[in-house]
Amino acid sequence: MIGVATLAEAVALREAGITAPLAAWLWPPSAPVGAAIAAGIQIGVSSVAQLRAVTAAAGAAGDRFALPADIVGTGRVPIHLKVDTGLSRNGATLTDLPSLLAAARAAEEAGAVCVVGIMSHLACADDPADPTTAAQTAVFVEAVSAAQAAGLRPRWRHLANTAGTLAHPDTRFDLVRCGIGLYGLPSVATDLPLTPAMTLRARVALTKQVPAGTGVGYGLAYRTAADTTLALIPIGYGDGLPRIASNIGQVWIAGRRYRIAGRVAMDQVVVDCGTHPVAVDDEVIIFGPGGNDEPTATEWADWCQTIDYEIVTRIGARVPRRHTG
Repeated sequence: MIGVATLAEAVALREAGITAPLAAWLWPPSAPVGAAIAAGIQIGVSSVAQLRAVTAAAGAAGDRFALPADIVGTGRVPIHLKVDTGLSRNGATLTDLPSLLAAARAAEEAGAVCVVGIMSHLACADDPADPTTAAQTAVFVEAVSAAQAAGLRPRWRHLANTAGTLAHPDTRFDLVRCGIGLYGLPSVATDLPLTPAMTLRARVALTKQVPAGTGVGYGLAYRTAADTTLALIPIGYGDGLPRIASNIGQVWIAGRRYRIAGRVAMDQVVVDCGTHPVAVDDEVIIFGPGGNDEPTATEWADWCQTIDYEIVTRIGARVPRRHTG
């Protein structure tokens, strides 16, 4: 199953020809849920208001997609109930859960939905010693028991994110949701041989020779210390490079690292290459697995005072994607 956040993401994957099971959970009750239902999306439901939106639009489930076998062709919408076990974001609290369970059971009996899953999300799983994970797991078990007592039989119970999958076996239940782990960027200390899967590349667009003391970029925030070669790279904060990386971030060109010279602009950065040979159209690696001493997403996160999750997910739509392997 492919899990995404928003209904629009899931529908876009369907429209791109993906026929695998799809689930999405982040949406306001006013969202056009009918398109997701027609596309056979399994929908996360966190409130009675969301459930009402689903039942109002039910009846158009697309049985040509990979739906659970016992609801194919029935018109029932597969839903996953989300419980707030302590993260205080999405999901029904234990106080609100009984009314959601009762409404879900009534919707099942009316033939509108089928509760195929129950889910929650962990707050502190990236710290193996934090007791919060065990406490959330206990609350989740309580919620599953309450769902069963209400007459619901969700086949999938899912709580674990990447950190839970790697470090907390008790959180795995029937299904796990690996996010950052799919990028090969574990969020906890682990002996598993994960390798970063994403490489961000560009090409040198222009080189020029400039004398010592030349200012570079907006505000002339960098000045060359000696006669040097500047290389222009057509990628900037409009593509997802953090502007805070100005004068800090590094890139890899022709076997060597170079620091960004001046401010990260919307569409471009400049690097000071000194006397080293750099040519137009040379490949530039912004970040990669690190096996050839190229910068990694984790290093970029350190330079930008953030986490590698943000670095890999902020790369914009105008950067072409090429899938390999």
